[in-house]
Amino acid sequence: MQRTIQGVPLHILTAGNISLPRIIFLHGFLGSGSDWLPMARQLSRDYCCMMVDIPGHGKADFEENPPNDGFFEQTVDALAELLQESASRQSYLVGYSMGGRLALALLLRYQELFTKAVIVSASPGLRTKQEQIERQEHDEKIARKIERNFEGFITAWYDQPLFSTLKQHPVFSEVESERKINDPRNLALALRLLGTGRQHSQWEALQHNSVPVRFFAGEKDERYVEIGRQMVKLCPSSDLEIFPHCGHTLQLENKELFLDRLRFFFNQQEE
Repeated sequence: MQRTIQGVPLHILTAGNISLPRIIFLHGFLGSGSDWLPMARQLSRDYCCMMVDIPGHGKADFEENPPNDGFFEQTVDALAELLQESASRQSYLVGYSMGGRLALALLLRYQELFTKAVIVSASPGLRTKQEQIERQEHDEKIARKIERNFEGFITAWYDQPLFSTLKQHPVFSEVESERKINDPRNLALALRLLGTGRQHSQWEALQHNSVPVRFFAGEKDERYVEIGRQMVKLCPSSDLEIFPHCGHTLQLENKELFLDRLRFFFNQQEE
């Protein structure tokens, strides 16, 4: 299903009966909603899985260039509007990396929409305006690299220490091939609009959370393990789960454990 809401392009792939409790999946930068399809197939007996292509990814193409300022929050509001259109007794939220930042902002702004949430390898954004400006400048350089030499960018992107464990995993060649299918113009624009520097800090908002949330981080992804620990200190009703021997892409590196922990958390009865 292709939708444009408040000027925000979205595409939704669904697996499972719409009468079941739903899980909304948000993917990371360079990915698409179909990244979650192998998991959705295993969850579809118990849940209706909604896998969203976030703007600039998969089939959610930009028709024009929106203004940079405010598009992140606009996307959060568009996702909420999409969910409000189809009422569900129970809605669970899962977001990874860029999609994890969107998911966390969505959760904190529209807590009434969700039963539980899992945030994977993600942060509440940058704390200060100066940090945000510096990150915007950094992301602009990356966006230009995407536009100039997309395949070279993909190679360099996965050479980052962040993805060292993924590169050693048998699934990596398939992931790398799938990333090259995306449109460079759309990806560059997505980074300019949805990059960490374009997001308002959610650190202060964490204290107001009332929805059970679990932060997932890979043991070898030390930066996000530390961010997870900081978030748990500030965020009521939250826990951090660290995946052994995994890095930033823990849902790909140990899919079986990821599914097991997801099911356990979503099925767990609150005391």
